[in-house]
Amino acid sequence: MNAVIVEDEKLSAEHLSLLLHRIDKDIKVINYFDSVKATSKAFNEGLQADLLFLDIRLADGNSFDIFPKTKIDIPIIFTTAYDNYAIQAFKQNGIDYLLKPISQNDLKFALEKFKKQQQLTDQRIIENITTAYKQLNKQYKTRFLVKLGQSINIIQTNEIHHFETQESLSFLVTNKGSRYAIDYTLDQLEEAVSPNDFFRINRKIILHIKAIEKVNTYFNSRLSTTTKLLQGDDNVVSRERVNDFKAWLDS
Repeated sequence: MNAVIVEDEKLSAEHLSLLLHRIDKDIKVINYFDSVKATSKAFNEGLQADLLFLDIRLADGNSFDIFPKTKIDIPIIFTTAYDNYAIQAFKQNGIDYLLKPISQNDLKFALEKFKKQQQLTDQRIIENITTAYKQLNKQYKTRFLVKLGQSINIIQTNEIHHFETQESLSFLVTNKGSRYAIDYTLDQLEEAVSPNDFFRINRKIILHIKAIEKVNTYFNSRLSTTTKLLQGDDNVVSRERVNDFKAWLDS
């Protein structure tokens, strides 16, 4: 793990570096800076690190002056002899606030907080990658078998206008208006068809994107769609689905 120390007192910087080495020999201090100017310049030029130790009062000013002109998106452990900057520190990626003279126990505790935070971040990244992978590799239905009298027809998903439920029965409705009972619940259909093409606008209707002719604002923060085969409230996007529906349309 690479760390950067910003400290205008040489002895304090050396003390912090020694403590870090005692606690975790895998921590490597890759740079020392003693001023706002030098720190800003380094990060603006692309300096990369895992963790920043930042003294608050530096030779040429307050270290909070760094942030308006420099993007620093790594965790920060603030170090200072003053205890009146804590709230401001935690607004700037601060994971801890250590008062000088820094003790080994306090530093160890701060590093443990940092590692726990990183584990949670890594876990979220892995979960997001796993979800994306599953979605990319999931095989969605491209057609449905429907029964009409003694015949069985094949309906391609691009022929479907919408799915609907009425009195606990589910129906597939084609663009031509043909209506077929199917042995799926709407919850099952949501999982079975591609989310790129279909969206459940309310508890009764899953709509194909090509069926939507127009979208309007509607009463009580909802939206109303205009479609060829749906009427009234069946066209309304429920309030709790509005944000997801907008994102779906814009994807």
